[in-house]
Amino acid sequence: MKIENNSVVRFHYTVAEAGDTEVENSRAGDPVAILIGHKNIIPGVENALIGHEAGDNFEVTVSPEEGYGLRRDGMTQRLSKKVFPKNAPLQAGAQIVLKTDHGPRMVTVQKVGMTVVDVDLNHPLAGKTLSFAIEVIDVRAGNAEEIAHGHVHGDGGHAH
Repeated sequence: MKIENNSVVRFHYTVAEAGDTEVENSRAGDPVAILIGHKNIIPGVENALIGHEAGDNFEVTVSPEEGYGLRRDGMTQRLSKKVFPKNAPLQAGAQIVLKTDHGPRMVTVQKVGMTVVDVDLNHPLAGKTLSFAIEVIDVRAGNAEEIAHGHVHGDGGHAH
């Protein structure tokens, strides 16, 4: 089955800055599971998956505009230390995921004070051209409930 809109795709990936060393990969855990056409992943990877099928291995270069966006100046905020997880490494350069009203958000610590922390709200990969190596594990049609909800349920997906 070829990947198209409303397909459920499970895949492994490796990502690096173009021409640089690996930033992260999914191989240590379960494959990533997404529902195509519902903006569950960056556009450059989602678009590259379309037309492939289980067993395919390929590489794709993703521009900042099709990845995590361009870096934006002025995207800093001063937050109370109380909003950080108790064991968060509060030191300059640390990347921490915070819970927000709009879901999880990755921030980069810039400066730590006595009661506040200055953070950069840009995604750490914003403004970067990225190279992805992708291995498609399996593909199936999304079911009516997944399509209505806009995400994968069950194996590798969301549990309600």
